[in-house]
Amino acid sequence: MTEDPQAGERWPDTKVRIGQVATTRRELLVKALWIGVWLVFLSSPVDDLTSGRHTTGATVAGALGLTAFVGVYLALVFRRMGRPFSPRLTVSSIVVLGVLAPVLAYSLGGAWLGLFVYVSVACGATLPVPAAYWAVPATGTVMYLVGLHSDEKEARGLLVLVVLIGFAMVGVGQLVRTTIELRKARATVAQLAANEERLRLARDLHDLLGHSLSLITLKSELAGRMLPDHPDKAAQQVADIEQVSRQALVDVREAVTGYRRPRLAAELAGAQVALTAAGVTAEVPADPDLTGVPEEAESVLAWALREAVTNVVRHSGADKCLIQLAHRQTLDGAMLELCVEDNGSGGSGSGPGNGLTGLGERLEKAGGTLEAGRVKHGFRLVARVPSALPGHVGSGA
Repeated sequence: MTEDPQAGERWPDTKVRIGQVATTRRELLVKALWIGVWLVFLSSPVDDLTSGRHTTGATVAGALGLTAFVGVYLALVFRRMGRPFSPRLTVSSIVVLGVLAPVLAYSLGGAWLGLFVYVSVACGATLPVPAAYWAVPATGTVMYLVGLHSDEKEARGLLVLVVLIGFAMVGVGQLVRTTIELRKARATVAQLAANEERLRLARDLHDLLGHSLSLITLKSELAGRMLPDHPDKAAQQVADIEQVSRQALVDVREAVTGYRRPRLAAELAGAQVALTAAGVTAEVPADPDLTGVPEEAESVLAWALREAVTNVVRHSGADKCLIQLAHRQTLDGAMLELCVEDNGSGGSGSGPGNGLTGLGERLEKAGGTLEAGRVKHGFRLVARVPSALPGHVGSGA
């Protein structure tokens, strides 16, 4: 059974998730209904107010006190449940609830003891866990003491309920806070993944365009020099430029879509062409043995070869270049080693450029290593990646 990718567009998700702030009128209504279910404990105070057992002044005072109590409770639970603890707002609201509940229950009778359920819920849902572990039993104790004056039987019946609901809300509050933290962590992971993908794309485009544009520039200069005396050879260089530019366009498109995986054999052949065109005498393995080499390892070494040859052509000023490919057995296991050495200056920079930095990141991600620096007669780059083959020296080693 396949999943319709358009289902989410046709049927938008309208559920209110745990820990998610309501953003629409419907989500706000659903959240209000879930919180409003707990208002069932207000039936006894409302029934007591409408029973006519109290004087007019007591009824009005009770109605105002109940309205203030419910307003503070709803505001506190709506705004602070699952949010970071705000001492000033949360504690002041709980103090108001903690004062109104015993005053109303003591003054108007046992029917109002149900207000302590809301005090317990507020403590469990909004206070830090250590504080809630003390506040919930304290709420139950105060409720029982008030009930001794008005209705001890009702107080005994509500005591367990007040404590259990309070501790249950401690767990719910923790669940909401954990869900919020997980949602933030997931957003952070998604952002990091996007950043990593942008970095990968930047490395790919640098490697692709740096090599191709260097070759196009070199052949353009050759064509310019050949044009007055050898127009036929100049035409051939222009044709090569067209071919390289077309291939570069294909490579860029494949890199953007994430499907490109360069092959080492093709890069070796391309390196021979690029070095020869630049007037560099090159020794390149003609038929490397890549049997059993993991595709990922081959791809990373292909990128390393491309970057090394690009640097030789563009920066080194070398006239000789030696490329070696070998299987070696090291303390870290079987490794496939690529060595590119020239007799040039290695460039004018004082440190590794963007290309070598990106190449080092590629190799590290594949479990390999990179060594690059000046040697006695030039510049050497050595790239190694894990290989499944035992020690074996390939062509050109």
